[in-house]
Amino acid sequence: MLNNENKPEEKRLTTFIKYSATGFQMLATIGVFAFIGYKIDEKRGSEKPIFMAVLGVIGAVVSLYQVVRSLSKEK
Repeated sequence: MLNNENKPEEKRLTTFIKYSATGFQMLATIGVFAFIGYKIDEKRGSEKPIFMAVLGVIGAVVSLYQVVRSLSKEK
């Protein structure tokens, strides 16, 4: 028999997992962009990590766009 008292607990756990996954997705997106920028700076022999900084910011913007898009789909 299914107990209705467990439903709120299951919903909280599902929500926690979903938002944790979103955080890891954001971290991965920003990390990939920053790593690509790092490799470009390394290849160019730059003293200042210009591409890493710029691509890191672009990665943050892209990851925020992904989050907003996924949250708007839920409603």
